[in-house]
Amino acid sequence: MTAGNKELVLYFYEELFRHGNLAVIDEFVGTEYVDHNPKSTDGPAALRNVVTGIRAAHPDMQLTIERAIAEDDLVLLHVNAVLEPGTTGHAIAAVFRVQSGRIVEHWEVMQQVPVRTVSGNDMFATLSAPRGQSPDPGVSTAASKQVAWALFQEVTADRDVTAFDRYASGPYYQHTVHAPNGTGAAKDQFSWAFVTSPDLSISVKRVIAEGDYVAFHHHLKLAADDLGTAVIDIFRVRDLKVVEHWDITAPVPATSANDNTVF
Repeated sequence: MTAGNKELVLYFYEELFRHGNLAVIDEFVGTEYVDHNPKSTDGPAALRNVVTGIRAAHPDMQLTIERAIAEDDLVLLHVNAVLEPGTTGHAIAAVFRVQSGRIVEHWEVMQQVPVRTVSGNDMFATLSAPRGQSPDPGVSTAASKQVAWALFQEVTADRDVTAFDRYASGPYYQHTVHAPNGTGAAKDQFSWAFVTSPDLSISVKRVIAEGDYVAFHHHLKLAADDLGTAVIDIFRVRDLKVVEHWDITAPVPATSANDNTVF
């Protein structure tokens, strides 16, 4: 099921956004389609309108699917989207839920790509070894999920930054905008966040893992009355250690075209 869902979503996304083939909406989108994109309403017709509008506004847009992670009925695409040639573009994490061969639900987090990150790494490349097939089918999905979940929970819920010493390994490549490489820098940044935002909370909404990749979709709040930020973190696990991290973030909007929330 997982492999078939991944193949379906990859084909659907490429045909729809790269080639403008609207027929794939009728072929692969369920009539009960629920969209968590705050700029869209539910249903196949709304999706058709969104895609038609995007392609009309940006006829020269270029999309590259950098990685795809699938588990059970969920498929996550990490996309490099350049809407206008010559611009830095956007990093997009799109999550689709597939049921009986139809896409029935969609979540999305989109972030402007900066000219430069603090680490100097771009938001998409794979720098840790090996740089071959990803996700790696030779790596245990269950083991990767266990390691990444332990790191994520012990740091964010228990506020124990020493978890990086147990579950991560240097040089620990960072692709997030404001973070340097290295586990020491990660520990320092989380320690600072916990001190400056004592009410910081992170609520995990879904986890998607395949091979050496594990993704967390979560709601980050710095204060109780904060609308917060929608975040998708992607970790790469090699030899039972987290070695690389990407993320995509977007503020939770105050209003939405639908009543589904972004989560």
